[in-house]
Amino acid sequence: MEKRPFATKDQLEAIAEQFPTPFHLYDEAGIRRNMEALRDAFSWNEGYKEYFAVKATPNPFLIKILQEYGCGCDCSSYTELMLSDACGVRGHDIMFSSNETPAADYVLADKLGAIINLDDITHIDFLEQTIGSIPETISCRYNPGGLFEISNGIMDNPGDAKYGMTTEQLYEAFRILKQKGAKHFGIHAFLCSNTVTNDYYPKLAEVLFKLAVDLQRETGAHISFINLSGGIGIPYESGQEPNDIRVIGEGVRRVYEDVLVPAGMGDVALYTELGRFMLGPYGCLVTRAIHEKHTHKDYVGVDACAVNLMRPAIYGAYHHITVAGKEDVPCDHVYDVVGGLCENSDKFAVDRALPEVVPGDLLVIHDTGAHGHSMGYNYNGKLRSAEVLLREDGSAQLIRRAETPADYFATLDCFDDYSYLAHKPERI
Repeated sequence: MEKRPFATKDQLEAIAEQFPTPFHLYDEAGIRRNMEALRDAFSWNEGYKEYFAVKATPNPFLIKILQEYGCGCDCSSYTELMLSDACGVRGHDIMFSSNETPAADYVLADKLGAIINLDDITHIDFLEQTIGSIPETISCRYNPGGLFEISNGIMDNPGDAKYGMTTEQLYEAFRILKQKGAKHFGIHAFLCSNTVTNDYYPKLAEVLFKLAVDLQRETGAHISFINLSGGIGIPYESGQEPNDIRVIGEGVRRVYEDVLVPAGMGDVALYTELGRFMLGPYGCLVTRAIHEKHTHKDYVGVDACAVNLMRPAIYGAYHHITVAGKEDVPCDHVYDVVGGLCENSDKFAVDRALPEVVPGDLLVIHDTGAHGHSMGYNYNGKLRSAEVLLREDGSAQLIRRAETPADYFATLDCFDDYSYLAHKPERI
């Protein structure tokens, strides 16, 4: 499927007049369509709930859109819990999945009434000592080890991941938690990342459903939910076939009826924790070409950098790039598209075929709606960009302002010699 921006060149130029580049832009209409498709795909399961992975795009305006469809929040830190609470998401609408967890995080999760998902068997005692008891509803994260394979081949290597309990630990954890007063149990697993296949979730479901049947029989623990977590990916490259969430939902339903229903467990609720799938394709980084350089290679220099989108720099990740207004112009030039950091890895694309790019052109870097702005940082004193929502009516709403030098220096306000920097105007 060919990738094209969800906003026209004229729309982008108008938005850039209000909010200077670079900025992350999100497509409200696309987000809503996708959420409706997910909801419909799992409507056969009465207890189904999507816990949006806050880490992917921690913006309250976007969280509140998803909340309209009954979404909860998947949180992994103290500040993500705070954000969820600020959005009015509390109680069992929060799934707290963390690792190497500080005591303060567990205290806040308990205070908000979140479902706590334990990453390790040693966290049972740590949680009990921290909050004084074991909650009646509790979840444990599972890691079967080895390689995770489906018909398409090896998908990932859970045995090399730091997350989750071994099979033996999981059984022991359920017995201990039950003895300590837990009444309702959940199983959680994240075994593959960014899969672009309709087979991953049904295969994962089969593993977890069979495990759940055996766990309930062997430990007597009542399993009330199974959390398939994330892992449903998006097609970053043009021409890739996207996942079909309806096919995925139907595949999970068949396994549910084959495994859980005959075991008398047809009341088990299914949860998901999707981030990339929920928002990834419905965000883009809009940046302007400001320089061109012709040395040993041809370069396009833009006003964004890895601070705004670090995935290409740290993973070598591919993000499709469109030159706004030149969607149908032949890609007969080859460029490295680079930012201004003092790091040679600060490249959005290497040897990328594009139409001719001249300073002033707007470039749209696709699929940044998840793990885009949220992974930003401040190396070289670069400042993180604004976030803008393209509303269904075509208007643009600022949903996070761009950082200023005052933000960068704010943590020096405890020192008299430097506190003035946090109160300086943008330009000295």
